Amino acid sequence: MIKEFKEFITKGNVLDLAIAVVMGAAFGKIVSSLVENIITPLIEILLGGVNFSSLSFPVGKAVVQYGQFVQAVIDFLIISFAIFMFMKVANSLIRKKQATEEEVLEAVPASEQYLKEIRDLLQKNAQQDETS
Repeated sequence: MIKEFKEFITKGNVLDLAIAVVMGAAFGKIVSSLVENIITPLIEILLGGVNFSSLSFPVGKAVVQYGQFVQAVIDFLIISFAIFMFMKVANSLIRKKQATEEEVLEAVPASEQYLKEIRDLLQKNAQQDETS
């Protein structure tokens, strides 16, 4: 059982997932800071100092704080957009790298081209010998 557990833990998928969780948490902190410290104050300035998180209304003895919900929705949209832009840039870089790799693979060295021409000439001569 311990051997199986070691194999499970050392598999690439588990390690990749662990790294993704750590990176996601770090990225989440960066985006949260961006939203809380830069974007939200700018939105408040544009809206005349309205702070969404403080918006609420009383219902009997309870207080409905809908501003927290509005702020959470705005945070979600900003975080989603940030992730979208990050993935868009990452996919663009991946496509460029793949295109470069394909170009390298498609580029045939001169020596290989000469060998192909020699092969074709040998095949042509062999066919001529068979017909004569």
